[in-house]
Amino acid sequence: MLGIPALTHSPMPTDAQTLWLLAGVLLIIAEFFAPGVLIVFFGIGAIATAFATRAGWTTDIGSQAALFAIVSVSSLLAMRRFVKAWFVGSSGDQRSSDDEDFIGREARVITALPGQGGDGLVEIKGSNWKARSETPVPVGATVIIERREGLTFYVQPRI
Repeated sequence: MLGIPALTHSPMPTDAQTLWLLAGVLLIIAEFFAPGVLIVFFGIGAIATAFATRAGWTTDIGSQAALFAIVSVSSLLAMRRFVKAWFVGSSGDQRSSDDEDFIGREARVITALPGQGGDGLVEIKGSNWKARSETPVPVGATVIIERREGLTFYVQPRI
């Protein structure tokens, strides 16, 4: 073919260490766009494989794949719960300021609370919420919020 020069070499190096390093960086970046904390550990495994390949410890694709799998899975198992707190935050047994806004407030019963922990509905700040009470409470009565667990309020009748 006239006028088209033949390419004799690739413009970008494609040795194994470069590919593993590139894969590792891309996997770590992908973590920012994916839910949960999982992909970053495979990025760590790929980067560790890149360094091991550079050092000459892994010479073929089989040993590289084995090292990648071992480092990825072991780092996932060892560090996920610690690293997840950095990305997601902890979900300890701490009461949020939203809960404190409701505790001790009054609510109006929308559907009767049968007592003994049975469910009903109460209106709080213009919204209906699931509620439970140990004692029966009729529709229209006013209750006091004792605590919140998830989306359920535990209430007692106002005396």
